[in-house]
Order: sequence, then structure tokens, then C-alpha cells
Amino acid sequence: MGERITRKEFFERVFQGDLRRDENGELRITRVRVPGREVDLAHVMGTSRRQVCETLGLDIGVHEGEDHAGEAIGFMRFTPWEAVVVAADLAVKHGSVEIGFMDRFNGSLILIGGIAEIESAEREILDYFDRELGFHVCQMTHR
Repeated sequence: MGERITRKEFFERVFQGDLRRDENGELRITRVRVPGREVDLAHVMGTSRRQVCETLGLDIGVHEGEDHAGEAIGFMRFTPWEAVVVAADLAVKHGSVEIGFMDRFNGSLILIGGIAEIESAEREILDYFDRELGFHVCQMTHR
């Protein structure tokens, strides 16, 4: 694994010519960006209308034929995106909520159920990600 240096140390080495070069004398730099561990959205929408459920696609796929109008909807987003799988697992094990939608490629999670259950599930997820996983977590918002 490569040596970790600060940005200031890096620029000092560049300007002083102290960086290692390849066999052709060229300077090769690789920058690795690791996305932060973060829950940047935790929102609860109280009572949904049929139009909202249809817009979100909560009436298709595994939920085809179901009517979730009048239920609460919880929205969450995670970085890195893989964390959404852990959050969904926590949510369904914690209370009487259903997964309306889960996208493992962008970290989005939509929960559906009663308002108290959605709030409780999101609170549990935020607490677990903060306390056990060391994520930066946002405040839960309501509408």
C-alpha cells in the first residue's frame, strides 16, 4: 500500500522534484477517492396519496395490485451505496414496514407502512449507522 501524505506535503514534493518517477522519467500519480460513510437523507412523509404512490412506482413489481395510499413513506439515501442493503435488513427486522423500493446502485431506500413504524425504523437505522458503523448521519425530517 502506498504512503499517505498530506496535500501540503504532496505539493512540496512536486515543486522540489522529490517524487519517484517511472523508468521513462515520467511522474505517475494515482488518486483514489473513497466515498464517505454517510446517511444524507432520512425523510418521513406522513400520509401518501395514490398519485404519489404511482409516481414512485409503489404499485408495480412485487407490489402490483397493492394500494399503499394513506400509508407513510420513508425515504433514505446512503453512501456508499452498498449500505442500503444493511439498512433495508434493519428496517424489516425492526418493525412492520415494507420495502417499497431499494436501489443498490445509488443507495436509495423507500419504506412503506404506518407512520409510527416508518419513524421508528428510520430512527433505528440512523442510530445503528451512527453508533455501530461510525457513519455521519443526518437528522430525520418530516412532512
